[in-house]
Amino acid sequence: MNLLFTLLVALSVLVAAYTGSPAHPGVVQGAEVTVQLDVASLVKEGSAARVEAGGVEYPGTVLAITPPAVPGGPPRARLQTAAPVGDVDVRFDAEHRMKLVSDAGLEQAKKAVELAIGLVGAMTLFLGLMKVVEAAGGLDLIARTLRPLLVFLFPDVPAGHPAMGAMVMNLSANMLGLGNAATPFGIKAMQELDTLNRDKGTATNAMVLFLALNTSGVTILPTGVMAVRAALGSKNPASILPTTILASFAGMIVAILVGKGLARFWSGGETEPCAREPVAAREFFPLAVFVAMIAALCTWVSLDDRATFFILPGLIAGMVTFGVVKRVKVYETLVEGAREGFASATRIIPYVVAILVAVGMFRASGAMEVVVGALAVPAGWVAIPPEVLPLAFLRPMSGTGAFALFSEMTRTFGPDSYLGNLVGTMQGSTETTFYVLAVYFGSVGVNRFRHAVPVGVLSDVAGFLASVMAVRFLIGGP
Repeated sequence: MNLLFTLLVALSVLVAAYTGSPAHPGVVQGAEVTVQLDVASLVKEGSAARVEAGGVEYPGTVLAITPPAVPGGPPRARLQTAAPVGDVDVRFDAEHRMKLVSDAGLEQAKKAVELAIGLVGAMTLFLGLMKVVEAAGGLDLIARTLRPLLVFLFPDVPAGHPAMGAMVMNLSANMLGLGNAATPFGIKAMQELDTLNRDKGTATNAMVLFLALNTSGVTILPTGVMAVRAALGSKNPASILPTTILASFAGMIVAILVGKGLARFWSGGETEPCAREPVAAREFFPLAVFVAMIAALCTWVSLDDRATFFILPGLIAGMVTFGVVKRVKVYETLVEGAREGFASATRIIPYVVAILVAVGMFRASGAMEVVVGALAVPAGWVAIPPEVLPLAFLRPMSGTGAFALFSEMTRTFGPDSYLGNLVGTMQGSTETTFYVLAVYFGSVGVNRFRHAVPVGVLSDVAGFLASVMAVRFLIGGP
């Protein structure tokens, strides 16, 4: 993570210094020139400008900003200048890349704190509910239900350890598209896994694999993606369900194989030894029932668009009801767990600030466009359209940025087009790998990630490639 942070910041400064201000073509008529701005331009009335004509620079000042001719279109700026009549290039100081990088760093630092504070409420609530379920024996029940799978994936974690139940709750929440609920469960799972860590500050094999599954696990209900598609007029917002499941499944398989394969090449991350009992055949029955319930839920959602409204309230009500049935003092237990949620949320603020500031500076500098341009040719070799590369590059680093970009791409391409289905599948089947690494490892003070980064990156790449194949063969495309 140290290398990633340093690389993003260094590239941001270098590219911004080299690029300077972008040039806008214009034509001087009399003492004025009118130029078209970018949609999100920061140029305002009174902004300083430099007008280049025949290799000579002339000062200019923005007299007025003309609103866009069509909603959402680019505005135009009218400048006063002493440049000679003819074609010119106009550069605005307000658009200098170094200024944008500086502004983006400060703005993202502010947003990062707001984001972390915004998580306080969700983490307080869901870790409180988690405490209720734990006191009622629910985590043990979940762990026993999925024991055949968990024994294979996490041989270093005792079957009855609280980490097992917390990991299952996190993976299930991600599977159902409940991002706000998944983060508190994930941090709780990481804290429980750290209790087994004999090498504090270094990620264990179980931590790495859990994070890889968190960022690449099977997504069954990409509720946010379907909501955007529906709002933009898709004839079938749920058409990406099969492609999303297939693409995320491919990413998960790669995460498991690479995670277990690379673990032997990285030293450290020792855990407390634990004994394992063999899995009996009868233990697969509860797992089969769980899978059948998930399949039934998917079928319901695919048939009824309003079904997604019931998932989160149903989860909360179910956790409270389970505590009542088991005669747990729900209110007192929830408050006790909520205190842990508040402490965890405040602890992750520095890590959220660091990753979001680096990503914000990287985007503002124009470095992302440079990297995406360099990847366009090799991406074509594996049939990835160059139009979706910005989303593929941004998705592992910034959840909010990627979601905004996905929404804009869906509007531009059309939700039911090949590219519209592709960006929807890519958004729904992958996660913000580096953000999750920073937050989850930061919550327990782990700063030696071992093989976590290559596992996460390779699973993301597998998810993107699988998205292309799934959309082409299941929905149709070039």
